[in-house]
Amino acid sequence: MTLAAGERRGARRFRMQLPLSIRWTDGVAAGEALSVSRDVSSRGVSFLLSKPVEAGSLVEIVMTLPHEVTLAGPVRVRCLGRILRSRSHESASYQVAAAIDRYEFLRAEQ
Repeated sequence: MTLAAGERRGARRFRMQLPLSIRWTDGVAAGEALSVSRDVSSRGVSFLLSKPVEAGSLVEIVMTLPHEVTLAGPVRVRCLGRILRSRSHESASYQVAAAIDRYEFLRAEQ
């Protein structure tokens, strides 16, 4: 894997399209959306949104990891972190990158 100048990826990214439930707050405004991941790593996730989110905003992302990843059936995970960047993307959408600071596994009924 080749890194572009200035990139410091510490974890391998996997191109996966997983449904995401996303909530964020920047201290003043809050938002909520559904999306699909573009890629996922143990330290972050990339996805598209219809509007930009300010870098530094706190974010909660809930996703279900499939059997192919867990080898033990689907597992729901809540990831807590912060928005690193959001930049304009094709068709009036924004590509958003979020760092995962911590995560927790959710019980099936949550």
